[in-house]
Order: sequence, then C-alpha cells, then structure tokens
Amino acid sequence: MSEEERTDDEGGVIKKFMYVNRRAPYGTVYALESLEVVLIGAAFDQDVSMVFIDDGVFEIKKGQDTAEIGMKNFSPTYRALEMYDVEKLYVSQESLAERGLTEDDLLVDVEVMPDSRIADLMDEQDVIFTF
Repeated sequence: MSEEERTDDEGGVIKKFMYVNRRAPYGTVYALESLEVVLIGAAFDQDVSMVFIDDGVFEIKKGQDTAEIGMKNFSPTYRALEMYDVEKLYVSQESLAERGLTEDDLLVDVEVMPDSRIADLMDEQDVIFTF
C-alpha cells in the first residue's frame, strides 16, 4: 500500500471520489443520478467531494420552482449531504459569476474557488465522475 493510501477502521482502502456536476438540474437525469451516486459512495465510507461548475451551479440554487415543468424539485436533498459526511462541496467562482449568482444564492455551504484551484483538486483524486 502506498503512503498516500488511507484505510478505514477495518483496514479497507479509502479512495478519493470527486463528482463533477456540469449540467442544469432539470431536463436530463444527470443531476439526480449524480446526487444518488454521491449518497451511495458516502454510505461506503469513501472520501467524497462534489464540484459544481458550468450550469451545474443551478443544482444548488435556492428557490427552485419546478411546478411548471412537472418535475419533482429534488434540490432540498442536497441538505442531506452533511448527514452522510459529504462536506467537501466546491463551486466554480467563474461559473457563478457568468450566471449572475453569488454564494448567498446557494442552498448549502460550499467553498467557492477559481477554476484553477478546482483543477488542482481534481489532480488529487483517485476517481472522478462527471455528470
């Protein structure tokens, strides 16, 4: 086992999983599927982080109203991430600015950072899933 590998209490290797959310929350299944996969990964005690870039920043925007599109608003589920120890939530500073949003517009506590820093975080991961 390399020095960088971490183990859990039972000797299993803990991998660093990053989930990159790039798409708007509705109109496709990507956002909801990403959220479900994140919760599953966290349940297996992996080191889970989420990144919201491009239109993915809308996934965690406050005040979503889905009545007119006939879809269930699943955005409140992001508040459950903390219960699963998913606390590493990152948002692209550039993506927020391009969409006229600020950190105050978001449902959950996040770390807003420039894309260059997000790229550095991606380099540190064992596995990256993009939705």
